[in-house]
Amino acid sequence: MRFRKIFALLLSVSIVCIFSTGCDPKDKKTDKLTKVTLNEVTHSIFYAPQYVAIEKGYFKEEGIDLKVDTGFGADKTMTAVISDNADIGFMGPEAAIYQYNEGNKDYAVCFAQLTQRAGNFLVSRKKIKDFHWTDLKGKNLIGGRKGGMPQMILEYILKQNGLNPEKDVNLIQNIDFANTSGAFAGGTGDFTVEFEPNATALEKQGAGYVVSSLGVESGFVPYTAYCAKKSYLKKNPNIIQGFTNAIAKGQSYVEKHSPEDIAEVIGNQFPDVSKNDLTKIIKRYKKQDTYKTTPDFSKDGFNLLQDILKDAGELKENVPFDKLIDQSFAKKASY
Repeated sequence: MRFRKIFALLLSVSIVCIFSTGCDPKDKKTDKLTKVTLNEVTHSIFYAPQYVAIEKGYFKEEGIDLKVDTGFGADKTMTAVISDNADIGFMGPEAAIYQYNEGNKDYAVCFAQLTQRAGNFLVSRKKIKDFHWTDLKGKNLIGGRKGGMPQMILEYILKQNGLNPEKDVNLIQNIDFANTSGAFAGGTGDFTVEFEPNATALEKQGAGYVVSSLGVESGFVPYTAYCAKKSYLKKNPNIIQGFTNAIAKGQSYVEKHSPEDIAEVIGNQFPDVSKNDLTKIIKRYKKQDTYKTTPDFSKDGFNLLQDILKDAGELKENVPFDKLIDQSFAKKASY
């Protein structure tokens, strides 16, 4: 008799749980999530739509438990993808072009674009009221890694303004990407090229002044995009589609909301940056149309990218757009 009472009690509890949204483990999205590792080239406010997607739970809505690693360089991020230490890489598409030209059979393919302008700024040690790029002639300029997107964009702009990067400017390229702003604040260089929040931080310190935007000067370029190996795309189309959907939702949010709203959402991603600074930086990026509003890849931008690579001596012949870009996921993206 006692056993029957216990059984009846357990049965009642089970029935209550079935009809209670809080008791059914199937209702917990975490039980359905697929783990996906993303390696991002760096952690920057430049990628605001991605962090909106994380903070607003868009990846979880798409069934993805996203882990984010930072590569600190497109070459390192691409290595993580090719070596299967990351499922998806987030970096400049030039890295995909390089590894394709190396003859890798299972090469990485870009499937979504996040930004459409360079996200870095030229910072001067002194205030310059009426800046011209020719002001860099004979000056010491902290640049980036040879063959990397920041450096090639910089060289492209210098040439567009009649300067020879090898002769007219003293380029400093032996400083690690993560340490350039610190080196500049410490007295190295007359100018430096910095992403946010470093550019704004230098201004706040009184160590430098933003005098130009490389994003505005270079035009619309697919500066950062998401890629995965061909084999991963083929085996995991649902994951890639869900990932692209989440990014599209983040882009849509950024397009439709104010810098203040966006700063509020992504604040946890940048605990060392004040709300005012976050808002200022996002406003600066939005004003120059840095963020794409959809994840589709620009063919014109890809062609300009390859022109920049050839101009830098890093590419001999154009790579076919359809070889390295898969638009199918972006076209199907649901917001």
